[in-house]
Amino acid sequence: MLQTEVVLTSGLPYDQAADDYLAHHHLAAGNGSLMRAVAGALYGATLPRPRSAEVARAISRLTHADPATGEGCVIFHELIRVALGGGNPIAALPTALAQVQGEERDRWATVLVDDWHPDKATEFNGAVWPALGSAVWALRHTRTFRDAVCVAVDLGGDTDTVAAITGGLAGAVYGLHGIPEAWRVAVHVPLPGARPGERAVWCADDLARLADALAG
Repeated sequence: MLQTEVVLTSGLPYDQAADDYLAHHHLAAGNGSLMRAVAGALYGATLPRPRSAEVARAISRLTHADPATGEGCVIFHELIRVALGGGNPIAALPTALAQVQGEERDRWATVLVDDWHPDKATEFNGAVWPALGSAVWALRHTRTFRDAVCVAVDLGGDTDTVAAITGGLAGAVYGLHGIPEAWRVAVHVPLPGARPGERAVWCADDLARLADALAG
């Protein structure tokens, strides 16, 4: 989130800001673009696989210029595509990894193998690799949306982002009705800049309609 904020408030043109951040920071493979990748993945699921990968990289690069972040979003897009089609995203990991470009593939494969555990992470889970690796691990070792998200939160660290990534994957697997009702009714998203008379807050139903529009 910090990297995203710095890039978006840098004052530089959008196509230069992420590059500038990468040039001045050693740690630029943050998980922020993966955190917000669900909307792009819903849209990408309607596209041919190569085009979805292009979209994933392009949207990621708006704030995160490190190539690893874009490739993580490519993997995420493919897992969401498979889940929305009724398939098993865990079984689709080899297909998703095959889309990763060149030198990034081995690094991604390390955190997505069956026996990887978040304790094996070599970076804080604010980095893109352990963030997605932890989300996949949580999905692999649970059987409900609630359990997947709770397990992700219990890992600690960058909990909001890891849980958001996990929730995207688990939501695609278990569907809207797999989310506990008490969680759904609590959702409220304040809309900045709302004018008098306009709706200032969106609820879960509003977000569901937006998701349908993206996927349609």
